[in-house]
Amino acid sequence: MTSTELRKKFLTFFEKKGHKIVPSSSLIPGDSSVLFTSAGMQQFIPYLSGERDILKDFNNRHLCSVQKCFRSNDIDEVGDDTHHTFFEMPGNWSIGEDSKTGYFKRGAIEYALEFFIEILKLDKDKFWITFFSGQESIPEDQESINIWKENGIPQERMRGFGIDDNFWGPVGDSGPCGPCSEIHYDRGEKYGCGDPVCGPNCKKCDRFIELWNLVFMEYSKNQDGSYSKLPQRNVDTGIGFERLTSILQDKDSAYESDLFLPIIQKTEELSGKKYEENRKYFRIITDHIRGSVFLVSAGILPSNVETGYVLRRILRRAIRYGRLLGLAEESGQFLLPLAEKVIEIYKDVYPELKSKEADILTIVQKEEEKFEKTLEEGLKQFEKGLDAFELYTSYGFPLELTMELAKEKGRTVDLEEFNRKFKEHQELSRTASAGMFKGGLADTGKQAVKYHTATHLLLAALRQVLGPKVYQRGSNINAERLRFDFSHSQKMTPEQIKKVEDIVNQKIKEDLPVICEETSLEEAKKKGATGVFETKYGEKVKVYGIGKFSKEICGGPHVERTSELGEFKILKEESSAAGVRRIRAILK
Repeated sequence: MTSTELRKKFLTFFEKKGHKIVPSSSLIPGDSSVLFTSAGMQQFIPYLSGERDILKDFNNRHLCSVQKCFRSNDIDEVGDDTHHTFFEMPGNWSIGEDSKTGYFKRGAIEYALEFFIEILKLDKDKFWITFFSGQESIPEDQESINIWKENGIPQERMRGFGIDDNFWGPVGDSGPCGPCSEIHYDRGEKYGCGDPVCGPNCKKCDRFIELWNLVFMEYSKNQDGSYSKLPQRNVDTGIGFERLTSILQDKDSAYESDLFLPIIQKTEELSGKKYEENRKYFRIITDHIRGSVFLVSAGILPSNVETGYVLRRILRRAIRYGRLLGLAEESGQFLLPLAEKVIEIYKDVYPELKSKEADILTIVQKEEEKFEKTLEEGLKQFEKGLDAFELYTSYGFPLELTMELAKEKGRTVDLEEFNRKFKEHQELSRTASAGMFKGGLADTGKQAVKYHTATHLLLAALRQVLGPKVYQRGSNINAERLRFDFSHSQKMTPEQIKKVEDIVNQKIKEDLPVICEETSLEEAKKKGATGVFETKYGEKVKVYGIGKFSKEICGGPHVERTSELGEFKILKEESSAAGVRRIRAILK
């Protein structure tokens, strides 16, 4: 069965069961607390929580979709049989269930078994089931156990697990969630570890593959970590599409299925190497170029922050592993023909890939060219003796490449020292931005720190020129420029822009000290400190004062004196959203 046939069979099955087919939402979610859409349920969160009326918008409590998803949290696992960055998730929902209008555990379980056994002809005797065994204030899911038994799954092929394995959600820190029951598929002894008690969630082998997760969403996780009952019950399910495709096509992994094979074959052609002899490298390249194409099609561009940083990272990892395969030597730039294969595979399912093909290929090509230059500069710096951490942070030079080069030169890389510095770097990044989604600073190099300090001066100058109604509404900072969003309902005049610019430059010339003070949130407010996203602050906050000119709640880091910043220049002032303006500026 082809992957295209599988998508069609899934949607047709649930449409016949009275479900409304809903198109995949964008990979860029409406929820700013997460970078990417990582589950089919994300576009339905307001309905699952009961905040919005599902019938008003969809005229149906029963929905199904095949959702485009992206996850980067386990990027280092890519290369094994089951992990991918971009993936698809077929799912079905019953939202606001009651005995007359919806289905809950029984309906979800019986639909899943019918689809797998009757439509896909999977062997029921290879199904293993996991269920929630109970934890904290939530009891064991005995109801699901009984329903599985009634439908022919024996007790010996069922295993119970706690919150880490069999309790799904929420997507962010809080929201709808609930116990889940999963269908795992036994691929046979040749994939096993030999342990007689091996089963689903075995950490030593890939014999048992999770195919379908049935979430019985009846709880809400609160900000304090406690759980409360939702005002309604929901069913939220998700299939591992790539995994299921590999099972139906009798492949060891999805990489040998029709979803990836054309890309792998093209990589073999370009490199002159065999996939079977270089599985890990081929898989990483193939996964990352596929994910990159979909991210670019969603409007994401390579950058040093947030979604753009993830795109840049996977493109550069693909280039890095391509170099290890000798692709750069054999064919020069090699990502373009691979990106073309991705578009060819998916153009009928996701037509936007074909319509945006020229843009996708241009962006991929430019990033490949840019990283080749980065590699060249990094190689020069390596020869000069720059350490691995500086190569990594200043030149984007992969640690693996530094280690490889060091080995060739008879040198060693101090991994303990690198990890220590990297841990400090991560902590500084977290502190600096109070989370990637809050402060906009994902780069803590010297230039980015200067820009971070400049935003404080900019906000104070805006409040001085436009009035105290101005507050920060967001920022995005890297080593090349700052982007600053603020509350203001009208376009700034050229005179106002010039005045703000002059004030900032005057404060830079005054060589004002930047002083940090730690205090309570309430005390900071009393002292007149401004701040953003106040609900996310802890009991203690850091307040950075710049002379008597600026006082802001912020995690840092900052320069010690304003004279370090150089000259401040506003490039553009524009609308960002209703009642929000945006300034783009640089430091010379």
